[in-house]
Amino acid sequence: MKKGQIFEGVIERVDFPNKGMVYVSEEKRYVIVKNGIPGQRIRFMIHKVKGGNAEGRLLEVLEKSSLETRKPVCSIFPACGGCMYQTMPYEEQMRMKEGQVRRLMDVAVKGDYVFEGVKASPKEFGYRNKMEFSFGDEFKDGPLSLGLHKKGSTYDVLTVSDCRLVHEDMNKILVCVLEYFRERNVSYYKKMQHTGYLRHLLLRRGDTTGEILVNLVTTTQEEHDLFQLTDELLKLKLDGKIVGILHILNDALSDVVKSDETRILYGQDFFYEKLLGLEFKITPFSFFQPNTRGAEALYETVRDYIGDIHDMTVFDLFSGTGTISQVLAPVAKKVVGVEIVEEAVEAARENAARNGITNCKFIAGDVFRVLDELEEKPDVIVLDPPRDGIHPKALPKILKYGVERIVYISCKMTSLARDLEMMQIAGYRVEKITAVDQFCETVHVETVVGLQRIDT
Repeated sequence: MKKGQIFEGVIERVDFPNKGMVYVSEEKRYVIVKNGIPGQRIRFMIHKVKGGNAEGRLLEVLEKSSLETRKPVCSIFPACGGCMYQTMPYEEQMRMKEGQVRRLMDVAVKGDYVFEGVKASPKEFGYRNKMEFSFGDEFKDGPLSLGLHKKGSTYDVLTVSDCRLVHEDMNKILVCVLEYFRERNVSYYKKMQHTGYLRHLLLRRGDTTGEILVNLVTTTQEEHDLFQLTDELLKLKLDGKIVGILHILNDALSDVVKSDETRILYGQDFFYEKLLGLEFKITPFSFFQPNTRGAEALYETVRDYIGDIHDMTVFDLFSGTGTISQVLAPVAKKVVGVEIVEEAVEAARENAARNGITNCKFIAGDVFRVLDELEEKPDVIVLDPPRDGIHPKALPKILKYGVERIVYISCKMTSLARDLEMMQIAGYRVEKITAVDQFCETVHVETVVGLQRIDT
């Protein structure tokens, strides 16, 4: 098998993350091809061969899968890489993700464990409370576009005026902003040349409150009157309400949404969202679970897995803005949250005070270093690390506490599988696992694992 060869085959299954497995009979081996659906007959070209592994690039879907029984719900499917599986019934999506979790965890877990299936998101569509849209063009020197990158491209941007993952309010705002700048022939930032003005449109909308924060991200290379845009946005007929319009200045060379300076064009630089009866103040760059209703299902699972903690101290490591800490605080003696992002820690403290929670303490710092300085000892630990999992130097310190129970929340199950190996060697047994689908139509899923120390 060589690079450039073209084959045809059927996607037998899709492994996490988004790895379609195609058996090539003439070569008697499997090839990984991304961006497909189980059961599709496809044509693909080999682009990587290393040892016993081969990867191909999808060229064409020759025959649809029998699982594709729904019509696309947006106008740019399947060119957009935002959601892969919208032509599959939601039940089939969950069944596929259940298989992905089981295949990985059955290998990673030593001994028997209880798999409790995949919990569905309460909302299949319109669930995202945050979306980052990019300015660009759909093809070289084409008209200004605003939306998501074309599948497999870091440059071509497709306008997503009818995205079904977000509330219709966000689509209306996107169209308003795009038309405003198209009419004025305003340039977008070109990543290779480092020239241009428009970079991103970051939209956040409280699912329970309807409060909307509009964030326009530009360079400082040009100046434009944005107050007329503000007036047009405020005239839109929306289900929710715009509470803030911000102009974020970003001259970084990398294509990352960040702020060198933030100017308030209207209202305030935050909005409120509610989760499990608690209220959270969220700023433009605060981390908050992107699916509010799905997060409630996730945190209810965590609360169930952690058990009775009324007289216990809980360590919530990688605590973000402290949502899990505050959900657990009413039934715990004390919760200590550790998070490296200082802005998130400040938000956690402010939100805890707003919710009248007094038994939470939040510490800003790297988990690896903070654990050396903490005097408190935990009775149970909750882990919710970034996608790449727990730093290999931090995990032994966490396990050294020898707590009776650990609950691990993972948004990347391959990282989870790696960390479980060390946790089991250290004397922990995986009791039960649940997946929570917070990202319908996409390749992602959250996994919650309950671990028990063996000698207890």
